Amino acid sequence: MEFTISKYFPGVRPNVPMPMHDMFTLLQEEGMRKMVSDHYDLVVQSPIKHLFPKNPIALEKAKEHSADFFIQICGGPDYFNQHRGMPQMNRRHRPFQITAEARIEWLNCYREVLKKLDLPENVLMSFWNYLDVFSKWMVNS
Repeated sequence: MEFTISKYFPGVRPNVPMPMHDMFTLLQEEGMRKMVSDHYDLVVQSPIKHLFPKNPIALEKAKEHSADFFIQICGGPDYFNQHRGMPQMNRRHRPFQITAEARIEWLNCYREVLKKLDLPENVLMSFWNYLDVFSKWMVNS
């Protein structure tokens, strides 16, 4: 299975395809949280580690917020809305200088995590396609 990173074009905001709810159905909450945690464990060792909390407590909180978001996006409980309000992810990421290169690093870390999941290809590709397009919206520098 090939997780291809599509090209980023500055100023272009493509429609974001929502991932299949099967991702949550199959992984359940625990699996989604582990997936996100594993991703964060990679990004904090990557060239974009400066974008993530150095403090272990703050990092765990960031993992929780991110997992809440992905659980909700994949059809699970609306934890993110309950605890943080409407996602507005572009606005939430505005304080961080996210470049097109940082987007690629972030996606590469997710690629490594997704390769290890034992899920049907169509479910993984649905989630990957969501990440690929969603990440274009976060580029702001």
